[in-house]
Amino acid sequence: MTASDIDWPASPLDAADAAFAALTCDPAPMTLDPDTFAPDTGLPDDAMTLPALRDWLLAHPRAFTARDEVWRELTRRARLHGPAWVIAAVGMAMPALRRYANHLSAGYGGDPDDIGAEVLTGFLAALRDRVDLARDAPYAALCRAAFRAGYALRQQAGEYTSVDNVDHVTGPRTPAMPYGHPDLLVQRAVGLGILDREDEQPYIDIRLGRRAIERVAARLGITVDALRMRLGRIDTRLADALAKGLLTGVTSQQTAEELAHQAVHRSATRTGLAAVSGRIADQVPVSTTAGLAA
Repeated sequence: MTASDIDWPASPLDAADAAFAALTCDPAPMTLDPDTFAPDTGLPDDAMTLPALRDWLLAHPRAFTARDEVWRELTRRARLHGPAWVIAAVGMAMPALRRYANHLSAGYGGDPDDIGAEVLTGFLAALRDRVDLARDAPYAALCRAAFRAGYALRQQAGEYTSVDNVDHVTGPRTPAMPYGHPDLLVQRAVGLGILDREDEQPYIDIRLGRRAIERVAARLGITVDALRMRLGRIDTRLADALAKGLLTGVTSQQTAEELAHQAVHRSATRTGLAAVSGRIADQVPVSTTAGLAA
């Protein structure tokens, strides 16, 4: 079955389900190899198609370790390996997405497909960026994001103020100024040398923009674990700077010089580590590096 052979439904969830069916049908259905996971996850030893794996997870609702491992791998592939794995993740979650959409659509005065579309949008946003795969229960986090998106639309449908009554609304009507916006604190941290300039955008993307760490690490050419450690050290420095008032007050010349010296030392250390890694790579025989790259 190809995309051109499908009579695409109008419903977003039905369309996603049809795309999943196309990806997982014979003769070459998408599968997850059991070798992908640790041996103690509790998953079957044989490779399963994604629909079969979905059925297995539904039949084993208390297989928490297996579910976490499956969804970490699905989310990682959706973030790094293209649209097919995004569709695969949506299809694997389809029973929950339909349940949320049906629940939220009960008594809804608008088009139920709008609720389904919001549920799907919330799931995709979390799949793309919002869920931290280092935390437990990634699937639960994805499902919460999907439900909240649909619930927000349902709430908006019944919460409005008519023009006739707008004069009776209490509270301020002007938007609040973004005093102390985090971006400004990050920029000041860069200016003081607390945050290295090359780390500014990755830090903003992940900590403030809540982007997926996997794609940022791939862009930087480092491992996810290395980037997590780097961000953790930045968090510590920023917390210390905030506690000392360095980001919100006047910084003395002596403190500024000390921060600049620390920044130079970090840069030299990072450059030195990169140079050592390069020399080690140069000394490894070509046959070995070819085997590692395979």
